[in-house]
Amino acid sequence: MTDDTKPDEDIHKSGWMIPTPENYFDKEEIGLSHLFMNFKSRMSLTWILVLAETILLALIPLLIGFVIDDLLSDGLSQLLNLVLVMMALLFVAVVRRIYDTRTYSGIGVYLQARVENRNKELSISALNARLGMSKELVEFLEQQVPMVLTSFVQVIAAIIILAAFHIYLSIAALLCTLSMIAVYATVHSRFFRLNGHLNEQTELQVGTLEIGKPSEIMNHFLRLRNWEIKISDTEAVLYGIIFAQIIAFLSFILWFGTALPDASTGSIFSIVNYSWTYVESSAVLPLTLQSLTRLREITNRINDCPIVREKTRAREEEL
Repeated sequence: MTDDTKPDEDIHKSGWMIPTPENYFDKEEIGLSHLFMNFKSRMSLTWILVLAETILLALIPLLIGFVIDDLLSDGLSQLLNLVLVMMALLFVAVVRRIYDTRTYSGIGVYLQARVENRNKELSISALNARLGMSKELVEFLEQQVPMVLTSFVQVIAAIIILAAFHIYLSIAALLCTLSMIAVYATVHSRFFRLNGHLNEQTELQVGTLEIGKPSEIMNHFLRLRNWEIKISDTEAVLYGIIFAQIIAFLSFILWFGTALPDASTGSIFSIVNYSWTYVESSAVLPLTLQSLTRLREITNRINDCPIVREKTRAREEEL
C-alpha cells in the first residue's frame, strides 16, 4: 500500500463499513489483492466463518454413515452427534450471512468511488460500464470465494476420506481434478480475449444510446450478442469435456467402491456420498478459473492500462 492508503481501522472509523472519502484517492492499482489488503481483517473473518461452516458441512455425510450403522445395531449415540453438528452448522451459517452483507456492501462503496476517481477522464459511457464491471470484483469476493473455499475443503476432505476406504479411490479423484485444470488451460487465453471484446463493446453502450440512431443501437446489441454467443459456445465445449471426465470418474468409483471386500451399508453410502460431493465441488474449479480470467481483464480495464484506453477511444471515435 502507498502512504496515502489508510489502514483497515482508519478506513472504517466513520461507521460500520462506511469508508472515509480521503481513502478514495490512493494511487495503488485496483484489484482483488488490493481490496484484500485494505479490508483484510474483515474479509479474513468472513473466510474463517466460511471454513468453519464448510468443515461442519463436510462431516455430515460421514456422520450419516455412522448413524446408519449405529441405528441398524439399535444405537442412538451417533444420531445425537449428528444433531449437535447440524445445530452448530445452522448457527455459523446465519452469523456468516449477517456479517457478509455488511462487509461486502462497504467494500462496494469504496471500490466504486475508487473506480470513478481513477477513470473520471473517460466518457460517461465508458465510465458507467467500468463501474458496472467493478461490481464483479466484490461479487466474486462475496459469492465465489466462499464457494471456492467450501469446494476446496470438500475436495480435500473427499480425497482423504476416500483414501481411508482405498487409495485407488482418492487417486482417481486427484487425477480427475488435474485433468480439469489441464483442459481449462487450453481455453484460458480465448476466454480472456472474448471477454475483452465484450467489455469494449459494453463501454460504448451509453454513448450509442445517446446518439439515438436505431441502426447503431441495433448493431451495438448485435455485437454484444455475438461476443456472448462465442463465450457461451466456449463454455459449452469446456464443460462438455469436463463432465465427460466426471462421468468416467463416477463410473470407476461406483464399480470399484461397491466391489470392496467387507463393505458395510454405511461405508458404501459414505463412498458414494463423498464421491458425489467431490463431483459437485470440483465442478466449481473451472467456473472459478473462468471468473478469474474475466476479472483479470476487468482489472486491466478499470486501472485504465494504455492498450485498453487506446482501444476504447478508437471505438468511441468511430461512433
